[in-house]
Amino acid sequence: MVSASQRRQAVRYLQLQYKISERRACQLAKLSRSAFRYQHRKPPQTALRERIKEIARTRIRYGYKRIHVLLKREGIHVNKKRIHRLYCLEGLQLRPKRPRRHVSASRRHVQQRPSKTRNEAWAMDFVADQLHNGSKLRLLTIVDTYTRECLAVELGVRLNSGNVVDVLGRIAKDRGLPKRIHCDNGSEFSGRVTDLWAYTNKVTLAFSRPGKPTDNAFIESFNGSFRDECLNCHWFTSLEDAKVKIELWRKDYNETRPHRALNNLTPLEFVAKMVT
Repeated sequence: MVSASQRRQAVRYLQLQYKISERRACQLAKLSRSAFRYQHRKPPQTALRERIKEIARTRIRYGYKRIHVLLKREGIHVNKKRIHRLYCLEGLQLRPKRPRRHVSASRRHVQQRPSKTRNEAWAMDFVADQLHNGSKLRLLTIVDTYTRECLAVELGVRLNSGNVVDVLGRIAKDRGLPKRIHCDNGSEFSGRVTDLWAYTNKVTLAFSRPGKPTDNAFIESFNGSFRDECLNCHWFTSLEDAKVKIELWRKDYNETRPHRALNNLTPLEFVAKMVT
């Protein structure tokens, strides 16, 4: 569908290119003369549009809803529908990077109960990526399923059960141990080293059923955002460069990025609200 503004441009083009009258050009473009002569009376909102574009340039995978939340934090209180309209006029719409699976929720068999407090349950999984020269890169991601905090992103060329235990122990020193950890049946999680650590620290390893990634939906959702907003947006020249960029993104995720499941609060704001 051609918009009215595009039809106006077509009328001007016909007038200049073929030297025809306004009436004839409007007839060809199927636009009334009153609509062609119409002038907007509302302010152009140039400053707001520029700010929306600035946010979209720095956070290229943010949609209009998250941009609206960031504008509210800056003291710009504008209706969400207006932000959506200006967002579309600037041509900033995003295409989903991955197809959505249409699975009936009633057919899912959920065994894990949802966490109700901080540190009750963590979730962890591996993500694969590569450096600019094609060298393989492996990343271990860990999140708190209640506060949605990203507790760690450990990366290396190879990660095994020993690395998993080291990361879990490092996190536990700062915030204590969880009651259970959701993970898949990979050898790094189901091996003897991880099992011994869990048994010693009285932590339950809640394994997903084979072929059922929705059993660990929290980490799957996080990994999707992580790949979409960080891994797909950066070139990593070295392992050290990857560590710096990923840690900056993790800090931004915990401290700045609004989370819809937390009523558009950041994970750390949600934690602070729990304490108060």
